[in-house]
Amino acid sequence: MKALMLSQYKQLDVTEVDKPEIGSRDVLVQVRACGICGSDIHGYDGSSGRRIPPLVMGHEAAGVVAEVGSEVSDLEAGDHVTFDSTVSCGECFFCRRGQINLCDNRMVLGVSCGEYRRHGAFAEYVSVPQHICYRLPPELPFEHAAMIEAVSVAVHAANRTPVTLGDTAVVVGSGMIGLLAIQAIRLAGCARVIAVDLDAGRLEKARELGADVVLKADEVDVAAEVKKHTDGRGADVALEVVGASATIQTAIDSVRKGGTVTLVGNLAPNVEMPLQAIVTRELSVLGTCASSGEYPACIELLASGAIRVDDMITATASLDEGPSWFRRLYGGEPGAMKVILDPTR
Repeated sequence: MKALMLSQYKQLDVTEVDKPEIGSRDVLVQVRACGICGSDIHGYDGSSGRRIPPLVMGHEAAGVVAEVGSEVSDLEAGDHVTFDSTVSCGECFFCRRGQINLCDNRMVLGVSCGEYRRHGAFAEYVSVPQHICYRLPPELPFEHAAMIEAVSVAVHAANRTPVTLGDTAVVVGSGMIGLLAIQAIRLAGCARVIAVDLDAGRLEKARELGADVVLKADEVDVAAEVKKHTDGRGADVALEVVGASATIQTAIDSVRKGGTVTLVGNLAPNVEMPLQAIVTRELSVLGTCASSGEYPACIELLASGAIRVDDMITATASLDEGPSWFRRLYGGEPGAMKVILDPTR
């Protein structure tokens, strides 16, 4: 079969590889759409340490069941499916508690980090365990379904954040996950959502997707502006979707006393935190990782139109066009957000 192989850092080759074999509880999926994630771009140059070549990347995908293992009973050839990016074992302490994102034996599709190598979905076919697969409504476009992994990250973050109906939320960072978080935290019950970013185009998109107020962080004092919209208190909750010291500081400065900051971004391995502000203002700081069982809800949210992703898809391209798109995204293609590769093209 044809696959997009990271042969060495900054070199992607469309090459022929063996079609994956499946075990008795596995499903072979013909990939119809796979999104290029920001983590794939960081893996492209080796900066993440989690895409060691040779590797077929890609973990945001959807497709058609081509074959099922002998012990698979609830899926059959022809079904439209998506699948979690996290391959959980289903047997460890955390899996048994339903916290599959914290699985002791967790692997991620399209990742090679020295501890394991798990080829992903930038290929014509991918093999995945049955228990991480989810059936899709036939009318849901594959390009939209490939966004469910990203949607699940935002929905999980919203579920982690304690929201009371009528709260005000600040979302710091209006990239793709930030735009999804704006929609998810609104659905969680926030009456007002304030979006923060440095990019005017992203802020306009944030407004289109439901942000009530948009703040360009290099033009205003964000915390002061948030207080203007919250009777001088600050927001009830903030979601930080960048993962850097400066944006975490912005999120912390923007919430009221007793508020909650949920950290979604994961850009830097270490950041500075204003300890005394957190302690003396009695803030709650939460981490959130991937998703944990939200896929069925995310499928419903997409199918119903409650969460919109169509405006975030920049282009749909073939595997042969993949290397070019990686170079463009790595170079900071203006206005680009999500590029979907379709191996059947």
